[in-house]
Amino acid sequence: MEQEVTSDFASELKLRGFRAYEICSDSPVMRNYARKDFFKICLNNGRNIVHYSDKSYDVEGSLLFFGNPHIPYSWETVATSYTGYACLFSESFFRQGERSESLLHSPLFRLDGTPIFRLNDGQRQYVSSLFQRMIEEQATGYAFRDDLIRNFIHLLIHEALKIQPSESLPESRNASSRLTRIFFELLERQFPIENAGQPLRLRTAQDYAGGLSVHVNYLNRSVKETTGKPTTSHINERIVTEARALLQHTDWPVAEIAYSLGFEYPTYFNNFFKRYTGETPTNIRHRKV
Repeated sequence: MEQEVTSDFASELKLRGFRAYEICSDSPVMRNYARKDFFKICLNNGRNIVHYSDKSYDVEGSLLFFGNPHIPYSWETVATSYTGYACLFSESFFRQGERSESLLHSPLFRLDGTPIFRLNDGQRQYVSSLFQRMIEEQATGYAFRDDLIRNFIHLLIHEALKIQPSESLPESRNASSRLTRIFFELLERQFPIENAGQPLRLRTAQDYAGGLSVHVNYLNRSVKETTGKPTTSHINERIVTEARALLQHTDWPVAEIAYSLGFEYPTYFNNFFKRYTGETPTNIRHRKV
């Protein structure tokens, strides 16, 4: 169901921090955006299996979904015909409103929440009207257009807060393999590194366990059981891969690369890199292609 966009869509989304659009089963285009940067609210009419964090939910009918870019999620559209709406927005866009608090603290977006809501016909019609108004307003030149759109987002959030979240039983067939898969999704979402001034948010197995709302021992046991290697090994190997790419394809000083990968001091990074590759970062830099 992740129907996505042309380059114009992606450019406007990045520039404005917001975009609303209609979903339909016969849409001829795929829209691409950096999901790790945007929150998502989606209304879908049909049957869907939604995977959120380490759980899966089978939902029939109209559903309202709230996606947090910091939590792995995906879904499968089972129905052959479906309709709906979606909007994407950055936290900075939303927080420009005077009444806006951090989305990360909202019960709709928090790590241990269940951000999936079944809607009756009346709720579906009302929510649809809010999406339609957002789509209409984003095309206008009204000076306070963004404020008005933020008001519609607030109305969506408050409507959801009045509805009891869906509590369908998880479908996970193998808890360890499912947790391992979303660990890898969360790991990959941190890459590629695009800004040397913003270091990795998650650096250790404990960080990832916190991000997934599980105990670190449970995460380690699941990853080791599924892959045969410890969680830390996967994290470090991915950091080494990114380090090689940065050394070969950017002009960033080694100290900046070290900082961007979560190392407080360049010497720590040098020792880490040599332990895993047998070479120093400088040697790799000299072979830069």
